[in-house]
Amino acid sequence: MTNRTSNRALATIMSLLPLLLIILSPTRAQSPDPKPQPAPSPTTRPAPRNIISPEILPDHRVTFRILAPKATDVVIGGDFTDGGKKLVKDETGLFSLTLGPLTPDLYSYTLTVDGVRTIDPRNSNIKQGISSLDNTFFIPGDESKFEDNNPVPHGDIRQVWYQSKTLDSQRRMHIYTPPNYDASPGQRYPVLYLLHGGGDEDSGWPTIGRAGFILDNLIASGKAKPMLIVMPNGSLPRPANLPAANPATPLTPEQSAARAALQDRFTNELMNEVIPHVEKNFRVTADPQNRALAGLSMGGGQTLRVATQHPDAFTYFAVWSMGIGNNVPDWESRNDKFLSSADQLNKSIKIFSINVGDKDFTLAGAKSLDALLTKHNITHEFHTSGGGHTWINWRHYLNDLAPRLFQ
Repeated sequence: MTNRTSNRALATIMSLLPLLLIILSPTRAQSPDPKPQPAPSPTTRPAPRNIISPEILPDHRVTFRILAPKATDVVIGGDFTDGGKKLVKDETGLFSLTLGPLTPDLYSYTLTVDGVRTIDPRNSNIKQGISSLDNTFFIPGDESKFEDNNPVPHGDIRQVWYQSKTLDSQRRMHIYTPPNYDASPGQRYPVLYLLHGGGDEDSGWPTIGRAGFILDNLIASGKAKPMLIVMPNGSLPRPANLPAANPATPLTPEQSAARAALQDRFTNELMNEVIPHVEKNFRVTADPQNRALAGLSMGGGQTLRVATQHPDAFTYFAVWSMGIGNNVPDWESRNDKFLSSADQLNKSIKIFSINVGDKDFTLAGAKSLDALLTKHNITHEFHTSGGGHTWINWRHYLNDLAPRLFQ
C-alpha cells in the first residue's frame, strides 16, 4: 500500500471515530428512557389571560371575575344585591360569580378581596366619589331606555370653575346645556339646580346619575322643556375646629350653633355663589318661576334647608330619600316661620314633592316630614317607590320630575 493510500484510510478511520465512540459507549447504550414529567398541579396550571368582567349575558345575567390566586375570600357588593355575595375560586385562582337576571339599568359595585375593598381591575367604567371609587355596568333594554345614550340630539355637560367667597377657594360645578343651546343665542332657559348625596361630588349626577341622557331623551320626545341643569358640589370641606359631639348626650348650645352654621354654608354657597354665577354667565331666565331645586339624601336635606329659608327663591322643590330625623318637635320649632306660612307657600310653590323607597333607611324621616307638612296645611306630594337608597331610584325620580317643571 502506498503512503497516499495509507493516509486516506487513516483519515477515514479518524472521521468515523466519534460515531463509533457514541455507538459503543456503555452509558449511552444502557441509559433507560427518560421518566415522564408529572402534569402540572392545579396550583401551577397557567391562568387564563382573557378575563372578561363584568360579562353581561343575553338573558341579563351578569358574571363577575377577578384573578387573585393568593386570595382566600372575594365578596361583591352593589346596588343589585342585598348584602355581599361570595365569588367562587377555581383551580387557576380565578374567582367568579354569576348573578341575575337583572332588570336593565345602570348598576354600581365594588369587590372586597381578603377584607380590602377594591375595584374590578377588568372594568374601566368608574363612579368617582370624594373618597372612594365604584365600578359601573349598564344593561340595555326597554326599562333603561329612558337613561340610555339614544340616537337623539344631545346637549353638553360643561365643567365650570368659579371663585367661592363663602369657602375662599376655587369650586367646580357641572352644567348641562340642552341641544342647540349655542345655536340659539337669543333664547333663555329655566334652570334645575340638582344636588347629589353624601360621599359624592359634582360629577355624580352627570355620570352615575345619567342626568344628561335623561334630559336629552325627554326633550327629544317632547316630554320636557329644554332647560339647564346645574349640578354643584355639595360636599364642603369640614371645618377643623368643629366641636366634637357625643352621640349619647344632647348637643350643647355651642355644638348646635356650630352644626347649624356648617349646614348653612351650602345654603350660602348656593344662593350667593352658584346661582349668581350661573345667571351672570349663562342665558337663563333669572326669576323664581324658572328655578327648581331637587336633591337626594344629603342633597335632599340641603334642598329642604333652602326651602325653609328661601321659599320664595324657587317655584319647585323635590326632596328625595331624606326627612327630618327623629326629633320632630325640635325641627318644627326651628322652622316655625316656614310652617306657619302655608297660605303664602301654597300660592308661590307649584311643586313640593317627597320621594323615598320603601326599603330606604330614610323612610321614617320622610314620613315624618310628610306628616308635619300635612299638619301645617302645606300642599305637597308624598310618593314611595320600591327599592332602597340607590341611584336606581334617583334616576327615575329625575325622569318623573323633569317633565313637570316649568310648564
